Amino acid sequence: MRFKSWDWRQTLEEIEARGLKRHKLTLESAQGVRVRVDGRTFLSFASNDYLSLANHFEIKAAAEDALKRFGVGSGASHMVLGHHAAHADLESALATFTHRERAITFSTGYMANLAMVASIADSKTLILQDKLNHASLIDAAALSGARSQRYLHNNLQSLEKYLVKATENPEYEKVLVLSDGVFSMDGDVAKLCSLSELCQRYNALLAVDDAHGFGVLGEHGGGVVEHFGLTSQQVPLLVGTFGKAFGTAGAFIAGNNEIIEYIEQKARAYIYTTAMPPAIAAATQKSLFLIGRAHSERAHLQNLGRFFREQATDLGFDVLPSVTAIQGVLIGESTAVMSLANYLNMQGILVGAIRPPTVAPGKARLRITLCADHSQVDVQRLIDALARAKQEGVMQ
Repeated sequence: MRFKSWDWRQTLEEIEARGLKRHKLTLESAQGVRVRVDGRTFLSFASNDYLSLANHFEIKAAAEDALKRFGVGSGASHMVLGHHAAHADLESALATFTHRERAITFSTGYMANLAMVASIADSKTLILQDKLNHASLIDAAALSGARSQRYLHNNLQSLEKYLVKATENPEYEKVLVLSDGVFSMDGDVAKLCSLSELCQRYNALLAVDDAHGFGVLGEHGGGVVEHFGLTSQQVPLLVGTFGKAFGTAGAFIAGNNEIIEYIEQKARAYIYTTAMPPAIAAATQKSLFLIGRAHSERAHLQNLGRFFREQATDLGFDVLPSVTAIQGVLIGESTAVMSLANYLNMQGILVGAIRPPTVAPGKARLRITLCADHSQVDVQRLIDALARAKQEGVMQ
C-alpha cells in the first residue's frame, strides 16, 4: 500500500479562505517609526523596538568597533571556542542589571526558553503555565517530556487548584511555573507578587519570560521584576530578549550561580549551537547602558499609551487594558481585522493584525506598538484613521 501524497495546495487554500494567511513585508530602511516598505513610506506601529534603539548611533558604533576587533561570526558554540570577551562582558553586565549572580546569552529568545525548560524539567516534573504564555514557552514544555498544564490567564485561583492537585499526586517530584512578564498580545502584566508568593508557598520554581517588559517597565528599565520590587529569591529564573526594547538580537537567562551552571551544562539548545556574533553582544551591552538611563523615554511611552487608550475608547473601540507599549484593539473576526489593517495600510500606517492561532478564535485584534520616537501627533494620525475607518464601515 502506498502512502498518501502531501497536499500542500489544499491546506494553503484553506488558510487563505479563513483569512489566516500571513504575508511578509520587506523593509527597505532601518527600523524606526517611519519605514520604507516596497517603495512606500509608512508610519509604523508594528515594531517591538519600544525604546527606538534599533538604529541608535551609539549602539551602531559599539557594533562597528566590535566588528573590527572580533570579526563577524563567533565561529563556534560557547562551550567550544565561540565565547568571546564581548559575550563575557555582556553576561556580567546583565547579571548586575538584573541583580542576579549570573547570566548566559542565547541567539534567540525562543532558544533561551527551550534551553531553560528542557534542561530543568523531566518526566517527574509538572509544568504549570499561563494560558496566554508565548509560543516558545508552550513549545518548550511540550518538548521537555514533562507533563504540562495551562492555568487560566492571570488567574491565581486556577494556578493554586493545579498546585494542590500536584501535591496529592506522587507522580510529581517538582513543579515548574512559567509566566510571561508582559503578555505579548494583550500587553497586560503578570500578577507577579501573588504569583511569586504562591510558588514559594508550594515550593514551586518560578521562571518569568519578560521579553516585553525589559526597558519599558521599572525605574531603570529592569522590567516587571523591578516594577514590582521583587528579589531574585522571589523570581529565581528570569528570561529576557534583546530583539525588543534593546534594539539588537538574542536573549539571556539570569539566576543564581548554581542554576545557571546547571542550565549551561545540561541545555542542548545552548551546548550545540553557535554563539551570537560578538558584535551583537557588544552592541547589546551599549544598549543595556542606554536603557538604564532612558527615564524620559519610559515616561513618554506611558503618556502615549494613556492618550491612545483614551482616544480609541472614545471612538467606541474595545481597547485592552495595558500600561505597556503594547496596545491591543479587539476586533473579533479575522476578516474584519484584516479589512481594518489593509485600510490603515492604504492610509500609510502599518499595524499588526493578529489572528488565530496566535489568539483564540473570535479574538482577532490590532496590535499597536508604541515606540519612544513616536510623537502625540503620530498617535493622533492613527486615531484619525481609525475614526475614518469606523465611519466608512470598513469592518462590516
